Amino acid sequence: MNSPARTWIGFAAMCVGMFMAILDIQVVASSLTNIRSALHISEDRMSWIQTGYLIAEVIAIPLTGWLTRALSLRWMFALATLGFTLASLGCALCTSLEPLLFIRVLQGFCGGMLIPGVFTSAYTEFPEKDRVLATMIAGTFAMVAPTIGPAVGGYLTETYSWHWIFLVNIVPGLLVASLVVLCVPHENADWSEFRRIDYAGIFLAAIFLGSLELMLKEAPKRSWHGEFVWALIAICVLSAGLGVWQCLRAAFPFVSLRRFRNLSFSLGCALSFVFGLGIYGATYLMAVFLGLVRQHTPLEIGEIMMVSGAVQLLTAPAAAWLETRMDPRLLTAVGFGLFGAGLLINGFETTTTDFDGLFWPQVLRGISIMLCLLPATRLALERWPQAEIPDASGLFNLMRNLGGAIGIALIDTILEQRTQGHVDRLIERLQAGDPNAARIVGLPVAQFHNVPMGPVDDLTKAIVAPMIKRAALVQSFNEAWIAIAILFAVSLLALPLMKRANIPDTVMGPGTVHGH
Repeated sequence: MNSPARTWIGFAAMCVGMFMAILDIQVVASSLTNIRSALHISEDRMSWIQTGYLIAEVIAIPLTGWLTRALSLRWMFALATLGFTLASLGCALCTSLEPLLFIRVLQGFCGGMLIPGVFTSAYTEFPEKDRVLATMIAGTFAMVAPTIGPAVGGYLTETYSWHWIFLVNIVPGLLVASLVVLCVPHENADWSEFRRIDYAGIFLAAIFLGSLELMLKEAPKRSWHGEFVWALIAICVLSAGLGVWQCLRAAFPFVSLRRFRNLSFSLGCALSFVFGLGIYGATYLMAVFLGLVRQHTPLEIGEIMMVSGAVQLLTAPAAAWLETRMDPRLLTAVGFGLFGAGLLINGFETTTTDFDGLFWPQVLRGISIMLCLLPATRLALERWPQAEIPDASGLFNLMRNLGGAIGIALIDTILEQRTQGHVDRLIERLQAGDPNAARIVGLPVAQFHNVPMGPVDDLTKAIVAPMIKRAALVQSFNEAWIAIAILFAVSLLALPLMKRANIPDTVMGPGTVHGH
């Protein structure tokens, strides 16, 4: 029997492990353009560093329950932490994109098990009187990570090198794994659980997600034509169909699709998907805009991107207080409305937009994060019996990561496919003497009078071409921001269709809220 002090030490170590997993998305975000330059990665492939991690988490989340029962919570968490730590070392040693992506997937798979593991521990390792405190501590760790993550990543990259955003995990990771083994209460492992794991479902899900991401990135470049594109579509559709069939027929499916027969739960998962697309998409767009357009250093990017996380941390207690006193549908509408407004304001960026122009959109999104997450979670999960909440919660959280992975792929498509068209139109407008086009590009407006311009010498072309490309890229960024904002607006239509359960004060259970 563990002493209370020992149990709390083990739980604190698990919180640090979860902190590392959440932090890893943020520290990499502020250093993306630096990694791209160091490893000579093309702009259209840079996002794989984030989407590979997110897809791996999508696979890991449903597996966590099985592996916890099979290995015990102590050994599952310790091995996942060790795997995450070793993968971090591997990422730091990479010299090209391909091995980095492979190891990043392993890192995401291990990291994906740490977050639900902490909240499971809060409900299984403590008496009822201590669960609220344990959950509050875990939630604080989950919220602090995205707050300081961008600045930590920027500082490490700028002060040392990008390798240190991964190397910084080594010592804490080894310490966490050791403390978990020593301090987390011993439980009997049930090796028979390995026979119940839906390996076929996992394989089909991995094939589907991988082919879907590749299709979303590659097919638009090829105008959705060609043998490679048709092969990707066929693999994606076939693996999806077989995966659904497997999940419906398996005694213990990888993902329980039958839960989607509940309309409120299905709509809640849809909201989770859109929220994930927004939260991860906004992080990606901000980081890439500040790196490619504004040419900021990783530390400067991190400092600017801290605003949203800091506001989230400051307003979380108010959001938690409101969540227990307001209709969750109304609170969700407020949250998604504010988040969408923040996205929409970002859709009017210029080549000179910087901290001041990005401050208030970040404030709106920071205020709204918990207003989006908490009530939507309650709406999706409150009608499930207590014993089924962990699995339903895993599916709900999985949809958020899936939205992030697909969203980043769609953002890349917009940035890549729309920019050249904007370049061509800006050139046409400049040649026609359009002063508005000159203002967008950053040229002296006084020299443009809506009169067609004469021949332009090669030196002028060389000077102006990068300015036009940057202005066109900003217009593509704006289209991406507005497209996500529209999705948030459309998602509000789901709220009137979501019904409240007739169960007051339902306890959400482990793993329902774990930050982003």
